[in-house]
Formats: sequence, C-alpha cells, structure tokens
Amino acid sequence: MATNPPKLKCTADGRLQNLKTSFETKFGESPLFYACAPGRVNLIGEHIDYCGYSVLPMAIEQNILAAVSVNQSGVIQLANINPQYEDFALPCLQDIVIDKDNPMWYYYFLCGVKGIQEKFGISHLAGMSCLIDGTIPPSSGLSSSSALVCCAGLVTMEANKKSLSKVALAEICAKCEHYIGTEGGGMDQSISFLAERGTAKLIEFQPLRATDVKLPDGAVFVISNCCVEMNKAASSHYNIRVVECRIATKILAKARGLDPSTLSKLVHVQTELQASLEEMLALVEEKLHLEPYSREEICKILGISSEKFSTDLLSSNTQHLMHFKLYQRAKHVYGEAARVLQFKKVCDSEPADSVQLLGDLMNQSHASCRDLYKCSCTELDQLVDICLRSGAVGSRLTGAGWGGCAVSMVPSDRVEFFLQAVREAFYHPDSRRAAIEKQSLFVTKPGGGATVFVEG
Repeated sequence: MATNPPKLKCTADGRLQNLKTSFETKFGESPLFYACAPGRVNLIGEHIDYCGYSVLPMAIEQNILAAVSVNQSGVIQLANINPQYEDFALPCLQDIVIDKDNPMWYYYFLCGVKGIQEKFGISHLAGMSCLIDGTIPPSSGLSSSSALVCCAGLVTMEANKKSLSKVALAEICAKCEHYIGTEGGGMDQSISFLAERGTAKLIEFQPLRATDVKLPDGAVFVISNCCVEMNKAASSHYNIRVVECRIATKILAKARGLDPSTLSKLVHVQTELQASLEEMLALVEEKLHLEPYSREEICKILGISSEKFSTDLLSSNTQHLMHFKLYQRAKHVYGEAARVLQFKKVCDSEPADSVQLLGDLMNQSHASCRDLYKCSCTELDQLVDICLRSGAVGSRLTGAGWGGCAVSMVPSDRVEFFLQAVREAFYHPDSRRAAIEKQSLFVTKPGGGATVFVEG
C-alpha cells in the first residue's frame, strides 16, 4: 500500500466528523490522516486456517477507525472514543512489551506497531497521537481484535513513511497478533486487508491469496450476537484446539511412516500423502481413537520425553493439559475443509437450489463445531436453533466460538419476518439482550478492505 492516502469525504452519518472533533479536543490539533480496518464474518471454515486450510469469510461494514497525527513528541499516545477503554502512552524508544496475561485493548494496537517496527527494523518510531473509534462489537467473533491489530499496522506504516503490499501487511499482522498469545492462522487479518466490496473471498494460505466468491442473489446473511463475550486471548480454549491439532498432525504422520518432527499442521500430512480430504477422514477413523489421549500415550507414540512434549507441542497457556481429544479435532478440520471447497463450488456453479445447498453446508459446519470441536455454547446453540425456526436456511457460529455471533443465510423475501421472529424469541425475553439488540442483530453485506485516507 502506497503512502499517498486518497482523499475521502466525511461519512454521511457524521462518524468521521465526530472522531475529528473528539481528536482535536483530546490532543489540541487536527488529525493528519485516518485509517480503518473492517471486521469480518466467516461464512464457513471455522478453526481450520491455523491448520493450513482455506476459509471463506467476507468483510463487514463495521470497522475500527483511527484518527492520527504524527509529531516530534517521542511518545505514542493511544486513546479510545469509548470511555471504558483507558488511555495509554509509550515512549518511542522504549521496547514494546505485550502482556499476554492482561489483554488490554491497547496491547492489540501495540501488536501492530511492533510488527511493523520489526519488519523494517525501525529503531526510533515516529511520535504519534491516535484516537480509536470501533463499531465492531467486542469479543463477538467478528474479529474486533484483529481489525485493531491491522489498523495499528496501517497507522504505524503510514506514520513512519513505509510501504508494503496488502498481502505483506496481512502476513505481518497475522504473525504479530501472536504477541498477545493467540496462535491464530491468518484468516482475520487476510480478509481485513484483501476484502473487496460486494464479494466474499476464498482465502488460501502458503502462499496467501484471495479469490472472489460470488454469493447467491436470492439470500442475504444476517449476524446475530448471542451476547456471551469470549476474548480468545483471555482463555486457553482457543490455544487448546491449536495444540490438539498439532499433536494430531504428529500422530497421523507417525502412523503413515512420515517424520512427525517436520510436520506441524494437518494440511501438511495431506500434502505429504497426496491424499484427498475424504482419504484423510478415513485415515482419522483408522488411526485415531475416540477416547482422549494422555500425555504419556502421546510421548510413547512419538518417542519423545515429557519435557520435549511440553516445550515443543504446548503453548504457554496450555501447559496444564493432561488429556487431548485428537480424533474429534482432526475429524472436524478435514470435514470442514471439504465443506469450504463445496461451498465455493456451489457459489461458482449457481445451481437452482444453491441457497438450500449452502444452507445445508452451514448447518453441517455448526454441528461439527458443536459436537466435534466443542467450540459452541448453550446460548449460541439456542440462537442457531431460533434462527433456523425463524426462516434461515442455514445458521452457524462464526469466529472462535464459546460465545459471540451466529451467521444465518436467509432468503431475501423472508428477511423482515426473520428479524422480527429472532427479536421476539431471543432478544426481547431478556432485558440485557433487548438493551443491545440493535447492534446485536443486523443484515450484512461484503464490505471493503483496510485503507488509509485523508479528509477531502
């Protein structure tokens, strides 16, 4: 992305003007430029990007918006429009330290700063003042944290007069979010940068690339928040699944005579064996048992010590684990990877019953997330059931899970009925849900990717 930001008019709803006014009040000067990065909804392909498999998200219109000035203060000043998020300042010459045990909002921003600093070897970062305004519901599975990391990467690149391609930025921001302790796979950052208005994207990895996916004309996607917040960096749920997939990779590799020390993702086993996803599912059935694996059993199979197991296979927040569900996790990953490819095939071929076929794939995905990956929750399952009873042809959790949002595919002529039915069945009976219903239930369409701009 070039450091010649385009000029854009203030948005019609006044959000940009409000941010500018707040910035001037806060810092006593006008912003030099703005940056925004969208959230995303993953239509299908959950928990498989970190296993190396393709996913199918689209950017949403909700985003992280930053107003920025560059100065000689020698300090990076961060503030948020939302008063519940406290201000933060960091001297430019001070090492950036991310506290994994305390995932405050500004640490996500600092992940992006640190990623750009390390990429270019910047010893003295530019001083800057930055005010953030976010419209992505936090901890909802719509990637608010990754959007903040991406926005910070853009801001830091622009403030320090550097330039990178969108693909390079996506790869850097995917890696630097690991500073906060989440071993994600890169989907969120990739769609945030590579999204284009009006189309979903098939995101493939190694190498990273994005392919347009035309969604069917006869349906829209509706997001609904179950109102259970889940910060994936604040718990070990997410990293436990990453670890279990890593161990399953090693066990499957060993079972087929491959060197497990050279393979770390489930896709690597498929690639080495030159097998189909159906053959990988058969291999899971043949070589992995339903019962959880103990540490001792895994060490014996792989021929490694307990110490090597802890240092090479576990993350810092999964050291306490004693048992691992390998069959269930691997079966989900290979099955979900196949559903992603089938979803794209249906979109590309546009059969007469495409809406129903896509809805069926979404329903299968949710069942797999719920039963095999165990990343749903009671409220999400209840919400998905309500969405299906209210007229959705497909509904599933989206994002990491354990809370957050569902995404539903609804026939275009049934949208108003669907929205009212979900309001009455899920939101209105609960006063807390009812109070935030307007930002929790909404129709979405594919939005554009992250960008830097100046006021026109």
